[in-house]
Amino acid sequence: MKLLNYEETDKSALFLRRLEDSGVDGAVREIIRDVAQNGDAALYAYAKKFDRATLTSLEVAPEELDAALDSIPADLLDAMQTAEENIRAFHKMQLREGFRLERADGVYMGQKITPIEKVGLYIPGGTASYPSTVFMNAIPAKLAGCGLVVMVSPPNEEGRIAAPILAAAKLAGVDRVFKAGGAQAVAALAYGTETIPKVDKIVGPGNAYVAEAKRQVFGRVAIDMIAGPSEILVVADETADPAFVAADLLSQAEHDAMASAVLVTNSRALALRVDEEVERRLSALPRERIARASIEQNGKIIVTDDLMSAVELANELAPEHLELCVREPERYLVHVKNAGSVFLGNYCPEALGDYLAGPNHTLPTSGTARFSSPLSVDDFVKKTQYTYFSPDALAKLGAKIAVFARAEGLEAHARAALIRGGEADA
Repeated sequence: MKLLNYEETDKSALFLRRLEDSGVDGAVREIIRDVAQNGDAALYAYAKKFDRATLTSLEVAPEELDAALDSIPADLLDAMQTAEENIRAFHKMQLREGFRLERADGVYMGQKITPIEKVGLYIPGGTASYPSTVFMNAIPAKLAGCGLVVMVSPPNEEGRIAAPILAAAKLAGVDRVFKAGGAQAVAALAYGTETIPKVDKIVGPGNAYVAEAKRQVFGRVAIDMIAGPSEILVVADETADPAFVAADLLSQAEHDAMASAVLVTNSRALALRVDEEVERRLSALPRERIARASIEQNGKIIVTDDLMSAVELANELAPEHLELCVREPERYLVHVKNAGSVFLGNYCPEALGDYLAGPNHTLPTSGTARFSSPLSVDDFVKKTQYTYFSPDALAKLGAKIAVFARAEGLEAHARAALIRGGEADA
């Protein structure tokens, strides 16, 4: 890994940020147009072209979901049930009600919380299987009270979605599951087809085609975020275990050659030992080629004079994952302003958050933690304001409304307020 001193580090180059132009916008635009016009027929054709799957139906039957759950090995099922319970308990705390403000003169106003009626979950599949992503997306949606939660995931060459994904969908309470992936699945959710219902919001991660499709359909439907390459920033002091830190850096590096793994420490001795551990552990990884490419291209170790400088750097970078592997993590947590998810202490690896801890693993990337948040129940509800004024209460404000409106050149606004009070110039 590149070893740098804080003062000589180019902060803008620490994380490989998502490029605005992915180079696939034209191809995605054509796929979306095709699905919008041809519906299911386009989806069957793309399944054959991209997934090498000849499908006879797009929807997964309820019996197939039941069979998938029954087929899960006991140890995996136990882990999935633990994850489901912890994720549900954490997100249940995010539920909130509206409010109502009442005044003595009879005026009242407030805000009501309404679930989004129909949401679509995109779950990566094909050669990979991520049941954890099903839980992280479906559980908040179901807790929010969404009327219809549907899931799309690409099939394998046999025309099946991996059993762990289907089992997770069953456990999480997903209403309907469809065999569709890529930009074409996003298009189906946005426009609707003969089989797949049109939804109001699309959430979930995917490759460059999926991300670009979400960008292009935004406005027709809502989306959660446009995810970039995975990121981890570990802030560590001399109490950190080099093997732990190296393992955590590699846990993100193995995602993708574009992933970024960065260590910031005030201990040069730790920096050198972590570098050695990373190299030693790389060769033992099944995904060594991907992890090595990530480490060699984007992996960095930065040595600072003190830990506060490390936290300041974290705030500047706004990482997706931030680990505070330090003696007193909560002392530094209060200074963290920009991070997707923070992991405290030496026994809280980022991988814990990916699967079992409870907080969501769908996180802002590419520095967007400066202004956005992890996926939550809030992403599946909308807020509506309401106001009531009595005739007397409005009469007291009518003239002021008119003054404001006329200052903005909006005479009709002024008259709409004044006419209710019987003013002659309304």
